[in-house]
Amino acid sequence: MREGYDGTGPGAITPDGCAVELYTRLPVGDEPDVIAAAVPAGAHILELGSGVGRVTHALLERGFTVTAVDESTEMLAHVRGARTICGPIEDLDLGERFDVVMLASFLVHNGDVEVSRGMLRACARHVAESGCVLIQREGGDYHANVPRERVDPSGFTVRIASSEPVGDGVHSVRAEYVFPDAAWTQTFLARPLTKEQFEQALAEAGLEVDAYLTPDGMWVRAVPVA
Repeated sequence: MREGYDGTGPGAITPDGCAVELYTRLPVGDEPDVIAAAVPAGAHILELGSGVGRVTHALLERGFTVTAVDESTEMLAHVRGARTICGPIEDLDLGERFDVVMLASFLVHNGDVEVSRGMLRACARHVAESGCVLIQREGGDYHANVPRERVDPSGFTVRIASSEPVGDGVHSVRAEYVFPDAAWTQTFLARPLTKEQFEQALAEAGLEVDAYLTPDGMWVRAVPVA
């Protein structure tokens, strides 16, 4: 388990506190639609932090080729139809370039700034010169609007129970997932980033914003700096 991270509930728990069985239950959201609208049809996507393949499988159904990367063998065991690679994102060096590199799940907000920088450098290292990087950011009120919860139409509750500053601009966040037959928690470290801080982090990795893809600014398309 990474320092500052924890998880509880049935089944395997990954080093960042994610429960594998939980993620096999969670439905995919609008991510595939956002991605498909932002990249060329049939693109080869390097998906960093694929988990069990919730988004992976939806992208495959839309005709994309996907290489899925995750540090958990338990997560990757659920991925079907994609090439899988197990290892930390920040250390990845495949010697290949991809049409699209995707860093979703708010991974850019990793509480360890060096890990976050390493992830962005991995994005820049693997994107084709004419390609793009898709990044999912936290919402502007993510750490202010706490506690909050929503009930999914399929019948489970997602709750952000707390977000407490722990120093150096980092928050310790506790999320809870309650199903009729099981419950999980995840505690993780997140570093809020203003738009300016986010764009500076991109610049340090040799990337720049091409477009904010959603009105809330949570999905971003970046490109290599010329």
